[in-house]
Amino acid sequence: MKRVVSILLMLVTVAVGLRAQELRIQNRPYLDQRFLHYGFFVGINMMDVELKNNGFVDPESGEQWYTDVDNFQPGFTVGVLGELRLSKYLGLRLQPTIYFGQKHLSMHEQVSGRDTTQNLKSTYISVPVLLKAAAPRYNNFRPYVVAGVAPSVDLTTKKHNAILADRFDCFVELGMGCDIYLPYFKLIPELRFSFGLRDIIVHDRQDLIDESLLKFTKGIDRGRSKMVSLVFYFE
Repeated sequence: MKRVVSILLMLVTVAVGLRAQELRIQNRPYLDQRFLHYGFFVGINMMDVELKNNGFVDPESGEQWYTDVDNFQPGFTVGVLGELRLSKYLGLRLQPTIYFGQKHLSMHEQVSGRDTTQNLKSTYISVPVLLKAAAPRYNNFRPYVVAGVAPSVDLTTKKHNAILADRFDCFVELGMGCDIYLPYFKLIPELRFSFGLRDIIVHDRQDLIDESLLKFTKGIDRGRSKMVSLVFYFE
């Protein structure tokens, strides 16, 4: 009998606790009902480029160079957000963004073992158009996922280097985050993955002054950008 009473008391306690959670006061309860809402965001990013080497051998020197990204360095992300409410669970985002970052390339010669490096610095201006699908709000939290495309232009491409990246790219973007409703604003941490659709390696190197550098470009079939971003929105 005592065990039954103890179990009943435990169930009542759990039920009261759950009920108390259901009755928790919601911060900014009408924010998501606006047809249009906006904010800004800051964050960090990691830029990468997936290279496909072809094993090209320079007919004059006999050198065979292999190029890859050997380390990752954090960059900075900043932008503004505008979101259009499509339904209770769907929203359309437009968020002009600036990405500052770089890709550190390492070139290794397969025969002699010589190495050289190059920094591909990038300042992307991007205009992602994303569809946001959110779960029902639970107290002051609301998880969501986003997906869309992001046409981009790189403002800092430099000619005459061993590897030259194209200025224009377009990314497919996938992400996940959570709306956190605070008393005076909404904080939204989000993790996003970006995958470039174009070959960004410029193969026609008429810009080269030193033609001996052409072997690095000829050793690469294609290269596609990738990026991981962690951003924090404020609405």
